[in-house]
Amino acid sequence: MDIGVCVASHIGDTDYIVRAEELGYSHAWLADSQMLWSDCYATLAIAAYRTSHIQLGTGVAVSGTRPASVNAAGIATINALAPGRTFFGVGAGNTARRVMGLPPQRIKQFEQYLQTLVPLLAGEEALMPSGDAMIPIRHIMADKGFVNFDDPIPLYVSGFGPRSLNLAGKYGDGAVLALVGNPAAMASVWHMMQEGAREVGREIGPQQNYYTTALTTMVVLDEGEAVDSARVKAQCGAMAMAAVHYSYDQFRNFGHQPPNALSGIWEDYTGLLESYPAERRHQRIHAGHNCWVIPEEEKFLTPEVLTASSMIGTKSELIEQIHGMGAAGLDQLMILPNFDTRYDVLEQVAADIMPNV
Repeated sequence: MDIGVCVASHIGDTDYIVRAEELGYSHAWLADSQMLWSDCYATLAIAAYRTSHIQLGTGVAVSGTRPASVNAAGIATINALAPGRTFFGVGAGNTARRVMGLPPQRIKQFEQYLQTLVPLLAGEEALMPSGDAMIPIRHIMADKGFVNFDDPIPLYVSGFGPRSLNLAGKYGDGAVLALVGNPAAMASVWHMMQEGAREVGREIGPQQNYYTTALTTMVVLDEGEAVDSARVKAQCGAMAMAAVHYSYDQFRNFGHQPPNALSGIWEDYTGLLESYPAERRHQRIHAGHNCWVIPEEEKFLTPEVLTASSMIGTKSELIEQIHGMGAAGLDQLMILPNFDTRYDVLEQVAADIMPNV
């Protein structure tokens, strides 16, 4: 199992990526959310100069905030700085769009985006929709050193539901997934991706020709430590609350009911958010997103909420869980700890978990 890091892009904190490389992490996925963090491509450029072998890319870039041509040129520029170790992760914009009060791109729009993006990432001509027209576009000076399409740029498509997983199988070299809790659930995920691949005459399978990554974070418990200890909350509380933010957005935008793990907090949590003015509520939902837990949300970090999105266990428990995930067809876990404790988690996972998986 590869272990990577997901990074809240911070133009002043590429030391974290350098240390991840030193410790043996395989990938650094830089998050793209323009109203939360630094620009991911600017941060990737600095990281490319400061590292030599860690894989670098977007985790994930957003289809609904940059045209396909802009994202393709951005990642191909990074590929010129870090040739052969650049990848491109893309999704429909759960946070990047919702923090502006907009829903993610719908599946039809996202598929059209991917149809334009795939040839552009290979330096080929693509068709760009414009009104009722389809305009042929390509990077016309790709051979002058501005960008690098000669070294392949793997495309990893974010998919959390059946239709987006279908698109991931149809267009991606791999997929970015939510944390999948058991082998049966992972088998279902694979089935949906394989169905999409077959629609375009592709065959994909675990540990073969397709790379899967799940977003989570990890806390190695001390013997006898509770899953909701102060230390656990300090290391993974932000990931837990980000999952709550996502569930609220799904409820707010599409009427989706929350997962069972949130049933004990849901009424109080929705009541808290609905006390904020509707016209600016989209700004409040993502406060602290994947970095900190704001004080008024700390009460929502129950054991059920914490364990729903994060891997929390003793060293032996986590190692066993990871081996099971690998056997079920997962290739990488990327971890996104709380911002203030990120180095502690980075060091402990590298020392206790990575040599054993």
